[in-house]
Amino acid sequence: MPDHDGCHALSKKTLEDVAASGNQALVQVKENQPALLQQLRNLTETALVQDQSYSRDDGHGRLEERLVETFDIGDLLTDTDWHQSLKIVIRTSRVRLLRNTKTGLWDESSEVAYYAASTDHLTAEQAGKAIRQHWGIENRNHYVRDVTLGEDDSRIRTNPGAMARMKSFALNILRASQIKNVSQATWENALCFDNILKLKGLQPIRFAHFFWPGQWSKKWIYFDFPISVVD
Repeated sequence: MPDHDGCHALSKKTLEDVAASGNQALVQVKENQPALLQQLRNLTETALVQDQSYSRDDGHGRLEERLVETFDIGDLLTDTDWHQSLKIVIRTSRVRLLRNTKTGLWDESSEVAYYAASTDHLTAEQAGKAIRQHWGIENRNHYVRDVTLGEDDSRIRTNPGAMARMKSFALNILRASQIKNVSQATWENALCFDNILKLKGLQPIRFAHFFWPGQWSKKWIYFDFPISVVD
C-alpha cells in the first residue's frame, strides 16, 4: 500500500492514480491538509472504534507501545472530493521511552497520527504493520540522511546532487556491512581509517596524498592513506 508522505498536500488525483493502478492507498494526513485532518480528528473523538490492535517493543534502552484504531468514515466526507477515495480512518497512538545513557533516566515522548485508507478491508493489525514498515524506511534512510549526515543543515549550493550521491555510496557501504548505528560508525571511521577498510566491498587500490596547512605552523602537514572503492 503506497504511502503518500511528502511535503505536499495530499491530492485527490494521487488516490485516483493509485486506484487506476489496481492498488490501495494508506496515506498519512498531516497539517498541510488542515481541513481534512480536523475532520478525521473529530470523527475519532465521537465515532465507535471499528477495530484495534496493540503492540509493544522493548530492548536496548528503548520501550515503545502502539495502539492502532480504525474507524468507518461513513458519511463524513459525502460533500467533499474525498468521498469516493477514502473509506476508513486509522488513528495511531505511540508512547516511547528512551533511556538516557548519561543520566540513567527515561525520557518519554508521545505522538498521535492520523491515516486514511482507500479500502475498508483493512484490519487495525494490517494497518499498524504497514505504518511501521513505512517508518522503518523513514528511520533507516531519511532520518539518517537529514540528521546524521547533516543534509538538513547543508549549505552546498553548487552541484549538491554530487554530494548527495557520495552520501548514498557511504550509506550503501555501511548497510552492506550490517552497520546498525550509522552515527557511531561514522564517528569511529573518522577516528581510525583502518575501520573503513574492514567494511564489506572495500579494497585498497592505491595511495592518495592529502595536504593542508597546519594550524600552528606555516609548513604543510602530509598524510598518506589508502583510497578504496566499491566493487
